Amino acid sequence: MRGHVRLRGNIWYAVLSVGKGNERKTVWRSLPECKGKREAETECRRLVREIDTGDFVMTDSSTVAQWIEHWLSIGCPGRKRKAVGNKTRERYGELLRTYILPSLGNRPLQKLQSTEIDALYTRLREKISERTLLNAHVVFGSALAMAFRTRKIGRNPVLDVVKVPSPGEADHGIVLDKDELRTLVQGFKERDSILFPIVATLAWTGMRRGECLALRWSDFDAKAKTLRIERSVEETEAGLAIKGPKKDSHKRTIAIGDDLVALLVSEREKHLRIVADVPSGAHVDLSLVRLPEGTLIFPNLRNGDFTTLRSPIGVSNLFKHIAKLVGFPKVRLHDLRGSHETALLDAGVPVHTVAARCGHDPATLLRSYAKRTRKADESAAAVIGSLSAGVLT
Repeated sequence: MRGHVRLRGNIWYAVLSVGKGNERKTVWRSLPECKGKREAETECRRLVREIDTGDFVMTDSSTVAQWIEHWLSIGCPGRKRKAVGNKTRERYGELLRTYILPSLGNRPLQKLQSTEIDALYTRLREKISERTLLNAHVVFGSALAMAFRTRKIGRNPVLDVVKVPSPGEADHGIVLDKDELRTLVQGFKERDSILFPIVATLAWTGMRRGECLALRWSDFDAKAKTLRIERSVEETEAGLAIKGPKKDSHKRTIAIGDDLVALLVSEREKHLRIVADVPSGAHVDLSLVRLPEGTLIFPNLRNGDFTTLRSPIGVSNLFKHIAKLVGFPKVRLHDLRGSHETALLDAGVPVHTVAARCGHDPATLLRSYAKRTRKADESAAAVIGSLSAGVLT
């Protein structure tokens, strides 16, 4: 028999046989809601069916905090059972440890109720933005979803939250038109900033900051006028590292314009002169000079090593400082990417082409970027106006 009932004192218990072969063990499950033997036997049969179907949850005294820390330690796997990147895991840990664990961390995992989560969210709404709360909610739900999949809990209480955080309106940043973008890049050039070639590359390619800082000279083909993008710089608590693309669509080769080609050729010549110890302006044949293998296009040369990575955060901070000096105090480095994408869309470049060039999902691109400026809507209005001319009046 897989299970039977016993009365101890005033409480009925289901005595269950769980497991297979030598791993089989007897589990006692209290049935405090059952008022008599018949109710206890009905509940016992239900538990036996759960054992047979694999839905039975063993009693576990782990707390919410203990489960969360375990989930973080194994890489925060989601529905696809894949670990996330180190930077993402750090962000998940920050959200959970800052907003969830201080209130719910000591609660037994198997006793956590959706009403407790609702109460926490009500308190947090007075302190943080709805979008931040949504991020914490999604991460917390993912952690508890794994607890459900591994039979640590019988149901994910996050699914029963009454008032789910709303995403609200995403911050799409500032989009510069073509003239503004040229003015910004020119400002960096005039100040002879070490960031000028980085800013120019980001502005005219739309690539991500980490992708740009991971570019190697072997990725640049001056004759074909292309840049190959297949890695990114990741900055975590452990330091700087190179990582592969998050998605296959992020790995791509893009065409670049003549001006950017000329700029990169000039930068490469600077590197060759440094390696050959030739002063700038001296007329020498650099064709026989070879750069070290793995040389970055935009290395941190403070240590004289062409393979030393630049800090993405450091680049963003320096950009913000110089952008303010040249008249763009509110522009972020990431806004160059949005400006590039929007300029292409406004010019009529097909969405799938822009998405492939920038390593974006087309649906995300449309949702997030297509209406960042008024130009697209004005262009649409002009087209409609030409179609309706002389018809409506």
